[in-house]
Amino acid sequence: MRPIAFLSAASGSPALVAPQYTVNSSTSQSPVFDGYVSFSIEFSSFPDFAGNSSHPNTFSDILLGNIRDLIGAKPYIRVGGNTQDYALYNASLPYALNGTFDLARSADYPTTIFIGPSYFESYTTWKDVKFSHGFNLGLGGNRSSGWQTLLDTVPLACKVLGAGKLYAWTYGNEPDLYSTSSQGPVRLPDWNETQYVKQWLNGTRAIKALLDKNCPELAVPAAYGYIAPSFAGVGNRLKAPVAWAQDLDTDGDIKLFSTHNYISGATSLGVTLQGTLMNHSITKRSVDAHILEYSNITSASSAVPPLIFGETNSLYNQGRPGLSNTFGAALWGVDFNLYSASVGFKRVHMHMGTNYRYASWQPIETDKASRGTKAPYYGNIAVAAMLGNSTRNPVSVVEIPLSSDPREAAYAAYVDGGTTLARIMVLNLRSYNTTVDGAGLVPTGPTPRPAAVYRFTIAPGSSLSKNGTAFAVQRLWANGSDAITGITWDGWSYNVELDGGRPARLRNVTVGETGLVGEDATVSVTVPDSTAALLSFVVTLALSGRPAPVDKRVQRQDGGIFWAWRYKTE
Repeated sequence: MRPIAFLSAASGSPALVAPQYTVNSSTSQSPVFDGYVSFSIEFSSFPDFAGNSSHPNTFSDILLGNIRDLIGAKPYIRVGGNTQDYALYNASLPYALNGTFDLARSADYPTTIFIGPSYFESYTTWKDVKFSHGFNLGLGGNRSSGWQTLLDTVPLACKVLGAGKLYAWTYGNEPDLYSTSSQGPVRLPDWNETQYVKQWLNGTRAIKALLDKNCPELAVPAAYGYIAPSFAGVGNRLKAPVAWAQDLDTDGDIKLFSTHNYISGATSLGVTLQGTLMNHSITKRSVDAHILEYSNITSASSAVPPLIFGETNSLYNQGRPGLSNTFGAALWGVDFNLYSASVGFKRVHMHMGTNYRYASWQPIETDKASRGTKAPYYGNIAVAAMLGNSTRNPVSVVEIPLSSDPREAAYAAYVDGGTTLARIMVLNLRSYNTTVDGAGLVPTGPTPRPAAVYRFTIAPGSSLSKNGTAFAVQRLWANGSDAITGITWDGWSYNVELDGGRPARLRNVTVGETGLVGEDATVSVTVPDSTAALLSFVVTLALSGRPAPVDKRVQRQDGGIFWAWRYKTE
């Protein structure tokens, strides 16, 4: 068998004395939706990310295609965020968007926005992508200019989102903050759920009437629907259970129950990589609050749509340098997405915008940031690899309980209706820094990198529990949790400088690791601090990416086409 780096079953090293965890051979957990790895793009940034018909942003499209190659579908794109509720329409504007910054409100996005007809060209640049367009409720619900914008833009949006491009509509962003927003309230202090439901129904019924007139093919039940209520969280002035109880979905047109989440604030005191992001307990607590809210709604209503994160990321207010743009944030993204899948979220839209610190990529050159692939994108890729081609063979994710140490987590992925264990992801979230104070700037001297050994026993009933079953190992790797460059997934770099964002093999990274299930149905893997490892139990050892000279193209068990390392027994 090909030599195995970091894998051992017989070594005298004390590091290999490890606890043992049981992995079930099957699960009854329902599968995630196709396109589980999806994105939310700030409304004012969408033309930067997508380009227009004459200048499409091919870099963005390549990065979306990389994810498609792993999970079988391009990410679903929700176009929205705070700026959707600032945008007014100007039919004579000769370009896509005119935005004015008010630094007292936000230094990250314009708060006075006009869009022109060419804004909607951005929906035409990416092939095989489904979109959710966000309409303006913030101004549309209480100002004549906002209402006129709704009337003017529904026909424009629906005409470019026909022919299978429509995901769902969104009306309003985080209305639970309308009376308290730090960027400027757009409702009076007595804003409540009753007022919200009235305005939401008034607007969505107007949208439906406009679709009936201008795009009737998008007004039929199979195509028509919304992502809602898109609240910012569970502890704000408006509460989703109250809005739902007041018949928010009385028209039965909410297709997905959307909630938003951020782990903490970018400027909050005490926020650190290890204590906040690379902390499984904090991640679980943040996600579980939404599960509790959703459970309260489903217990009181028999018809509640599936649950998604319509917008989420690490730290609100667009993230913090040295935290949200680091490899540690990529590891957090893997933990957050897989835990969300394990507790019932069906799709996750990671939010980003131009110059945002937590963005997966920077779409254009600006005076604040260079165009390029950022650390969080590698976390997106790792999640996609864990899920596999969930379009062809839906996948269910289950958390594998480890110790009480919040600096580690593990998950199992099942296919074939939950009957087949396909993959295990292990995250060692213990911080390992290679720069002064972990700031990602000034290198420190090299220090030994600790590692932990994880030993899993595959429960009886699985064909994988047989002695000699082969598995492959792929690693999410960087020099440290504070790294912002030099990141790889299974030895592949997605840097724009190498091949425009397409996967490029780096020859200084160990790849091609394989192993065998032991006689006692156990699997052991060594995971260095601040890294993650994916174990794939497949007939052909699937290692995603593009071909190296010794690679061979194969079809994986779950239907995905990948480049796989050939191996042979000796």
